[in-house]
Amino acid sequence: SYHGAVWTEATRPMGPVAYIVKARTTLLRDLGPCMSPFNAFQFLQGIETLPLRMREHCRNTDAVAEFLASRIGRGVDDVIHPTTQTGETRRRADAYLTGGYGGLVGFEITGGAEAGLRFIDALQMVYHVANIGDARTLAIHPATSTHQQLSAESQLRSGVTPGYVRLSVGIEHIDDIIADIDQALAEI
Repeated sequence: SYHGAVWTEATRPMGPVAYIVKARTTLLRDLGPCMSPFNAFQFLQGIETLPLRMREHCRNTDAVAEFLASRIGRGVDDVIHPTTQTGETRRRADAYLTGGYGGLVGFEITGGAEAGLRFIDALQMVYHVANIGDARTLAIHPATSTHQQLSAESQLRSGVTPGYVRLSVGIEHIDDIIADIDQALAEI
């Protein structure tokens, strides 16, 4: 778009604002000069409740990470979340993520890709979708979904192991989330 403009070159006379000029120009092109009234209303509602939702996302995610860590050696091989990390990784998480560690947790299921797929299929409440940040808890097994077109070697190079599952933990009651994960782990 924009006749092949290279934004760092086109905005060089303006100084170090190339990114923001690109962002504004592209958004103006894609969205128009203003949102519709209903979109603005929904956007504001979402922003107004964001701190409340994030608190619950973080609290639930910490609890899910703790539950999964308690299952290491019993269907779970590893948990990837700041609460389960040590050393420099944990120090950085504590320094930069001061309002909570967010709503994502990853874990490695014992048994590889087949076990990961069985886990996803066994979930009853948790949704199997690729997006993140929903009010509902979402799960995905990248090796058999978002990265399935890659060879096993390419998956590993991109950080996707055969049994890796990513959860985007929602704001449902934590007992319901953990119960669904627990029953799905029992199915593998």
